[in-house]
Amino acid sequence: MKQKRFFLQEDQIPKQWYNIQADMPVKPAPMLDPQTLKPVTVESLSRIFCEECSRQELNFTDRWIDIPEKVREMYTYYRSTPLVRAYGLEEALGTPAHIYFKNESVSPVGSHKLNSALAQAWYCKQEGITNVTTETGAGQWGTALAYSAKLFGLEAAVYQVKVSYEQKPYRRSMMQVFGAQVTPSPSMSTRAGKDILTKNPFHQGSLGTAISEAVELARETPERCKYTLGSTMSHVSLHQTIIGLEAEKQFEMAGEYPDEVIACFGGGSNFSGVAFPFMRHVFSGEKKTRFFAAEPASCPKITRGILSYDYGDEAGYTPLIPMYTLGHQFQPANIHAGGLRYHGAGAVVTQLAKDGYMEGMDINQIEAFDAAVLFAKSEGIIPAPESSHAIAATIRRAMACKESGEEKVLLFNLTGHGLMDMSAYDQYLRGNLINYSISDEEIKKSEEILAEMPK
Repeated sequence: MKQKRFFLQEDQIPKQWYNIQADMPVKPAPMLDPQTLKPVTVESLSRIFCEECSRQELNFTDRWIDIPEKVREMYTYYRSTPLVRAYGLEEALGTPAHIYFKNESVSPVGSHKLNSALAQAWYCKQEGITNVTTETGAGQWGTALAYSAKLFGLEAAVYQVKVSYEQKPYRRSMMQVFGAQVTPSPSMSTRAGKDILTKNPFHQGSLGTAISEAVELARETPERCKYTLGSTMSHVSLHQTIIGLEAEKQFEMAGEYPDEVIACFGGGSNFSGVAFPFMRHVFSGEKKTRFFAAEPASCPKITRGILSYDYGDEAGYTPLIPMYTLGHQFQPANIHAGGLRYHGAGAVVTQLAKDGYMEGMDINQIEAFDAAVLFAKSEGIIPAPESSHAIAATIRRAMACKESGEEKVLLFNLTGHGLMDMSAYDQYLRGNLINYSISDEEIKKSEEILAEMPK
């Protein structure tokens, strides 16, 4: 019988994360302090983030960062996650490609987000922090942070993008089960939220608005409260490399190696996690793997964004980040892949895209759900709408192999399950979903706004 799933034993789980910043041929441009417009320091970042994450963010020399023993112990609750050969999907497509996926949906919260949430919560606890605050879109990150905070005795406040708060009530319930306070964003509980609602009382929220509110809350009492982030920043990508490092070992067990690595793309955390460990071999010239970031056609940073310094949030509280961006005031369409509705890409992935190490692929909403349903029927897993973008991109690449006759090995990251997203599937099955694409006029408006940003 053909082997379908590949697991590592607990003692084979990596003991270190991979820091791609140490190996990048061209380092990313520095982030800038929004007050001084000078490069950020550990001290300035620590006004928002915990100190250890701030140090990791600016670490450009150490290739390997030790995983704290307590974090690694908690990883064993669900890791290693399986590397799975998608025989059913291959058969459904009639492709000669060998399709694999890393199944991150098996974590206690149903997604990859726990990999960084555990680390950030642990570091905060070690530094004497009592409260953590964050934003969340679809709710995967908020759920992971709520669970991790409770494990380490922290209080968590989560600002959830209002449209997702309403679309995904059970994600909200999960956060509340773990003890988090959940507030729809924009809200009247912060200055940033009040300002946004004053300008637009019907604002449905974005990750940018939710970040503003969460950061503002953390800034009020920095000695006991820190902001935690689920994507975009380098320290988050670092923690997620546990995914690709495991996958490397599992591919050795399978006797194969990926020709192409594919992941959905919001701010870059899961893409970084699965791709960066493999990308280091491209830097060295050992391999020629291609990397694809699958982003929604309604929010396409990599393919249509502007290269500029920009804020990570709508109110302008965060450092200025060198990024491919649609502008921090951009309001994405209300697609069901809430975790991908972010206006910008992180500094590291931006530099890698600029240098040609990764490619963007735009996926519309209906194509993503078409792919999700085919995957569910052939592999028995209902994927999250975010993950479905990666599945759709993988299907495109697999069909290209069918046309060319090539037996390429494809790997995609199944970031999470969709069991909390069934209302979205209901709308799809009723034929009520529509596609959204960003217009040239919106791009031009973003260009005009970004022209005022520091260079």
